[in-house]
Amino acid sequence: MKSVLMFIIEGCPYCKKALRYMEEIMEETPKYKEIPVRIVDENLYPEFAEEYDYYYVPTYFVEDEKVHEGAAEKDDIRRVFEKAEEE
Repeated sequence: MKSVLMFIIEGCPYCKKALRYMEEIMEETPKYKEIPVRIVDENLYPEFAEEYDYYYVPTYFVEDEKVHEGAAEKDDIRRVFEKAEEE
C-alpha cells in the first residue's frame, strides 16, 4: 500500500468537493481508510509544495508520482486510491 499526498488551498471549492468525494469513497470501500493520506495546504507550507511539480489544486501524488491535478470527479479520486492500493 502506497501513501497519498494531496495538495489543497483553503477555501478552494474544487478541493472541498474532492475532500467530500474522498469521504464518500472511503465509506463505500472501507479498505481505502487504511491508505495513509497526507493533506497539505500549499499556502501554509509553500516551501514543501514547491518541491512538487503541479499548478492546480487539488493535486494528488501517490508516492512521488502525480496521479491527478485540478478539479476532480469522484472516479478520478477513486483511481487515486486504486493506484495507492497497487503493489
